[in-house]
Amino acid sequence: MTPDVPNLDALLRHFADLRDGIHGGAVSRPDKEEHFRTAARLLDPYARQALGELNDELLLGQGVVDATGVERADDGSLFHAWTLWWDEQSAADIPPVTLYAHYGASFHHPHLRGATVSEWPLNVFDDAQAAAELPTLRAIAAADLHNLVFERDFRIVPATMAGATGVPAHQH
Repeated sequence: MTPDVPNLDALLRHFADLRDGIHGGAVSRPDKEEHFRTAARLLDPYARQALGELNDELLLGQGVVDATGVERADDGSLFHAWTLWWDEQSAADIPPVTLYAHYGASFHHPHLRGATVSEWPLNVFDDAQAAAELPTLRAIAAADLHNLVFERDFRIVPATMAGATGVPAHQH
């Protein structure tokens, strides 16, 4: 018997959408957009938590978490971006760590990604499903920061420059 793994449940919901041609029971674009707006609202506290944890541990609290709210892009797609930016990242002229929920204009259903990390399924319809995405949001944020270090170097991470040893700050 397979243990309950909520993030794999989301992946199964995503694949079932493709199989069945629906998203959360919705068939029309307006109904799917309403699901996207709900998913973005449900994810908000968890996205802020994932970026806040990264800010506290690796940026020594020097970063700023920001969010756009749901917006429509020029191509008709919807997005909601949560960003974590800090002085070293801005000075290096690289993008902030980003958690980006989007429903592309030609997409069947929405996705999550980072500034430098690509697509994850986004099939969230209630708070429990949104909470189950926290490990994914943490993974996207950490992978995004890792890719940004590749784009520049480790000096954009304040904790590294402050002599961090790999022991989490809350355990000092």
